[in-house]
Formats: sequence, C-alpha cells, structure tokens
Amino acid sequence: MKKSFLQKIKKEFYPGFLRTDPEALGTYGRDGSIGTQPHPSAVVFPRSTAEVSRFLRECARFHVPVVPSGGMTGMSGGAVAAQGEVVLSLEKMDRMEKVDPVARTVRVQAGATMEAVHRHCGASGLTWPVSIASKKQCQVGGNISTNAGGLKVVRYGSTRNWVLGLQVVLMGGEVLELNGALEKNNSGYDLRQLFIGSEGTLGVVTEAVLKLAPAPGKAGTFFIALKDRAAVLRLFQRASQNPSFQVAAFEFLTRKCVGKVCEVFGLTCPVTLDAGAYVLMEVEHLSPGPQVGGRALVEPSQAADGSHRAAKGARLGWDSWLTALKKQGVIREGRWARTPEEVNAFWAVRENMSKALSSYGVQQRYDLSVPISSIDPFLGDVDAAFKKKFPGFDVFVFGHIGDGNLHVNTHKPQAMSESAFWKKSLQASKVLYGIVKKYRGSVSAEHGIGLVKKPYLLYTRTPKEVELFRSLKKLFDPKGLLNPGKIFD
Repeated sequence: MKKSFLQKIKKEFYPGFLRTDPEALGTYGRDGSIGTQPHPSAVVFPRSTAEVSRFLRECARFHVPVVPSGGMTGMSGGAVAAQGEVVLSLEKMDRMEKVDPVARTVRVQAGATMEAVHRHCGASGLTWPVSIASKKQCQVGGNISTNAGGLKVVRYGSTRNWVLGLQVVLMGGEVLELNGALEKNNSGYDLRQLFIGSEGTLGVVTEAVLKLAPAPGKAGTFFIALKDRAAVLRLFQRASQNPSFQVAAFEFLTRKCVGKVCEVFGLTCPVTLDAGAYVLMEVEHLSPGPQVGGRALVEPSQAADGSHRAAKGARLGWDSWLTALKKQGVIREGRWARTPEEVNAFWAVRENMSKALSSYGVQQRYDLSVPISSIDPFLGDVDAAFKKKFPGFDVFVFGHIGDGNLHVNTHKPQAMSESAFWKKSLQASKVLYGIVKKYRGSVSAEHGIGLVKKPYLLYTRTPKEVELFRSLKKLFDPKGLLNPGKIFD
C-alpha cells in the first residue's frame, strides 16, 4: 500500500474514516467462511454514497484493490480481504427513509441490518419479506450482493424479487441510479439485476429501494415428526396444495441435527426424538381454515364470530388437521404453537442449528440446491457415497425443503488429525459436487461463490457462462480492482 495513498485518504476524509489498527483489520477483513485467511491493509467507513464515490475514484487512480463488506455473515469468503486489499465497510451507512405505504416501498442505505428494516417497516403494517437466521447482523447490501434466500423463499422468493431500485458506485467512482421505485420499466436492459447476486465484483451497492409486502397474519407454526425423508416431501405436497393457507417456511431437519442442537443449547424437542426426520413449518393467511378432504375445518362463521370463537375454531382446526395427517400415515406426530413463546421455542431448534454444529468440532459446510423432486434420491446418493468413501465422517443435513436448498455439514472423525480431515474434505467436496452436478443442482444456493467455491464453479456453470461472466467483469471493472479473485480468478 502506497504511503501517498494513505496520506491522501487521511487528509481528504473525516477523522476515523481510515483505520489500520490490528483490531480493525482482524474484525473487518473476514466473513463467516471456514478456511479463509484475512489479510487486509486498511479499513474505511464511508457514511454516504458521495464518500464511497470519492474513495473508489482515488483507489482507481492509485490502483488499490477494494473488498466491500457488510455484516460479515457470508459463508463463501466473498467478503474476505486475503491479498492486502482495503476493506470498504458499509456499517455506517444505515439510514432508512420513511416508508411509502401507498407504493409499499422504502429506500434504505446498504448498511441497514435486515432486522432493523423489518422493525422500521413493521410500524406501517408492512414487511420486507426476506428473512434469514442472521437477520440481526446481516446487512441489506450483503443480502443484495448475494441474492440472499433464507427461510421464506418458498413463499416470497429470493432477494431479487424484492428490490425495485439500486444505487450503485462503479470502481471509477461513477454513480448509477437503476430503476428507482418503478414497478414496470421495459426500456432496455435491466442492469439492476446484474448487480443483484454479483457478490460486489461489478459495483458497490450503496442504497436500495425495497419492495414491501403486507405483514402476514401468522396462521400457524408447526413442529412435526415423520418416518423418513420421503414422508417429508409427501407432507410438503399436501401442505402446498391446501387452499386454506400458504406455506411460508418449510424447514427439514434430521434426527441427528435435532438431537445435537437440543444437547448443545439445552432445548427440548417439541415432539418425539424417535423419528426419522423433522419439519418446522410456518403457514400464513388462514382463510377460512385448514382443510382435510376438501372441507374447511374452521368454518367462516367460526372465524367471524368473535375472537374467542375464532381462536377456539383455529385450535380445533389445527388439531383436527394434524390428527387426520397422522391417521393417514403422512406424519408420526405433530404439534402447533399455541403461544408466542412456543413459536420462539420451535424456531430456536432451527435458528441455533449452525451454532450447535459449529460447537461440535472441526467441520466443512456445504450450501447446495437441487430440484425439489430430486431431494430424496440426491440425499440417498450422498449417504451412500459418504458411507463408502468417507465412512468416518459425521454428516448432518438440514435445509429449506420448499426451495430445494440443503445444508450439508461434515465433521472430523475424533481420531483423525485436522490436516488429514481437510485433505480428505477436498476429495469429499469433489464427490459431493459431482452428485450435485448429476442432479443439475447448484454448488451455492444462497452464499455465493466467493473464494471458497471457485474451484467448483464449473460443476454448476458451463465454460461459456463463465466466459460471459469474465466479459461482464472486464466491462464494469476493467482494472480488476473490485473484490478481486471472487467467483473466478
């Protein structure tokens, strides 16, 4: 890093804009990925798009590489500064404008956290319906740069469905305003969509106009025990076809996963621990009630005749629905949450899963997706491959069944050295991604490619696609200074 560059930045920006102390470098040079080594040279903290623009212009002049950074919750190394880059942290850019209740939009800066946006919009009876487990820490800019999915993709889709407009700064300092708050705009290429999911390699998102939805009325949250994975998919089909509600979240957990999170966090499994698979399901818009055999279990008269009768009708409806599913052999056991405390207790099992597995020891994490109808045979192939080729590995699987997104965690055998485990993990990754390719899936469902998954990009994309990726990169960032080395070299 040239001293003249650092001196110029210190002189032309506010005090505290630039930090080079070890604490800042160690904190902001990383993300949540495993096996990446941060090595930034400095960290900057702009407060506005104008400051981002001025800073990037100087970086381009001095040929200084830059890594944009948000809440640092990504798992693929997309926000890791590994080669002496300057980290551009957006955490001070957290302003949120007033919600427009008519257009159902809000403009926010990229550093606003997801949870803050949810709170901000909730006062207007609206929500930004993108929700992930790290919502307290993750930032809107990072959600956009990775096209975050999360817990409710089955109901609302990924982040790109809920971004109307973007403000983006290119590496040379040029500021783009893309689409504003327009719902319809067919005047040429939609450049906004190029930046969504580009992992900060084409430009830095500084502000966004978010599309909002009415805050949902939560009809029910369920924790269900099932015989096996095939039963999970049968339940998903039944629930998705029920005209009385819409499935908002449908989370799959194996018995090993539930047992581990309950053990680590002292939680109680809401249903029996003697089951082959589990589902945490949340549904919205009960109107008029859950149905069995095409008949509403909560009649309209019940739901409209006072809160007490409505609540009683809902209780009878959910109990009857679960009982019918059990009699029909679809589920083994099911409970629905009767209080907010029970809702939180059900979700605690899912939302603490990653932390519980991280505490279990050295692990390799995979974030995959396959077509929903292929989930059961895909996991069958994964089970068979690991039993045959990596018999000592402890494998945990959970994920968002409703959108085909699976999280596979492999843990080091107790007797194996850490270096041997990582060597074996390279072999295991090739085997696992080979199965992903067989089922026409993706090596990255929601965390991007970053540094970690670069060697496996061609398991998901064709050489021609990657060639076009490179052409876009060269067009938007001809010097290769913005988040260099991410997605491809």
